[in-house]
Amino acid sequence: MPAVSVDSVASCGVVGAGGGGFPTHVKLKAKAEVILLNAAECEPLLHKDKEMLRCYPEQVIAGLDQARQLVGAEEAVIGIKYKYRDVIDLLAAKLPPRMRIAELSDSYPAGDEFVLVYDVTGRIIPPGKIPLAVGCVVINVETAYNIARAVPVTEKFLTVAGAVAEPLTLRVPVGITFSEAVSMAGGATVADPAILVGGVMMGRLASGLDEPVTKTTGGLIVLDREHQLIQRYSRTWQSIARIGASACDQCSFCTEFCPRYLLGHPIEPHKAMRSLGFNMVGEANTIGTLFCCECNLCTMMACPEDLDPKNVCTQNKRRLMGEGRKLEIDPVESRPQLHFGNRRVPIGRLIRKLGLAEFENKGPMRETNYQPRRVVLPLKQHAGAPAQAVVKAGDTVKIGDVVGRPAEGKLGATIHASIAGRISVVGEAIVIEA
Repeated sequence: MPAVSVDSVASCGVVGAGGGGFPTHVKLKAKAEVILLNAAECEPLLHKDKEMLRCYPEQVIAGLDQARQLVGAEEAVIGIKYKYRDVIDLLAAKLPPRMRIAELSDSYPAGDEFVLVYDVTGRIIPPGKIPLAVGCVVINVETAYNIARAVPVTEKFLTVAGAVAEPLTLRVPVGITFSEAVSMAGGATVADPAILVGGVMMGRLASGLDEPVTKTTGGLIVLDREHQLIQRYSRTWQSIARIGASACDQCSFCTEFCPRYLLGHPIEPHKAMRSLGFNMVGEANTIGTLFCCECNLCTMMACPEDLDPKNVCTQNKRRLMGEGRKLEIDPVESRPQLHFGNRRVPIGRLIRKLGLAEFENKGPMRETNYQPRRVVLPLKQHAGAPAQAVVKAGDTVKIGDVVGRPAEGKLGATIHASIAGRISVVGEAIVIEA
């Protein structure tokens, strides 16, 4: 494998491929005791990480070990669900020194990094902090793969699942449309398809089939527009707040299922729901919602009234952050609730609850050599500030050429051309015509 440095990771534009998009080179500047590979992949119907481990175990292991050396960690741990026995056995035979596998439960949200760190190390990340606060760094499977390759990130792995003819995992050029990816899975099997990007629990509703695949697109779940999940994601905030204020009976199930509450964090979603009916001036007053991880268990699984505590918490959180308000945390170490282990939601049960049991729950890797005629590369497809274009309309580029760079002193990631061709548009996104 090529030699890797923090600078080379930055120049290749590697970001967190699990959805967050945090620039990886910034993480690798830190020093940690343990580095964890998050291979839990607990979103229903998604299989990208598991398939990558099956197909590219050497590259992923090498990238994780290189990242371990960069952060100075004594140990690297691969967190993967115990049920993937074949993948575990495959990896176990290839592990280098200072690396081990931690088998995780088949539950949601096993992939939440706070839950992952606790399950693997027994350490609880304090409220409002990051894994580094307890000596840990967490990276995604595809991120480790990209670290090992040490070439510009111009391709993306993603699962296409749900109402498609053939659910599968693909490697495609960054910038192709969702429609092109769905076509590779045999096309939608419903007349009026809609797409949830990134997963049914923590994803979002796509604005249309012509949206581009970015470095953080981990999966596309195709559903009929009348499906219960699409209807839920289509609700307006006004509707969520009005119905929540009138119908919440304060059963507190949302709090009892909240993984951060169960880890001992000061968050109680039922109190955010209470604020809807007893907040006459509209201010954000449930400070604990700052620690909401937006896993959506409260809404999708816990609430018996079909309300939306997650969106109430996130609206409250965003307003509090905008106002600069914080909660003074008791320095006493957080302790998990006694029933933490018994409140985990089995994936099979979650799939049935969400109305997804009719769909094939697999996504085998299929190698393609798709050559798009056009790609759209948003200048913001990572955490931080948008990249700044370094090309202009009419320029010609090759695959891997830099088309956007972070502004001086700003958090961001470099963006590279994913096809060879001519720059036709430079704006919030760069368009390349083959």
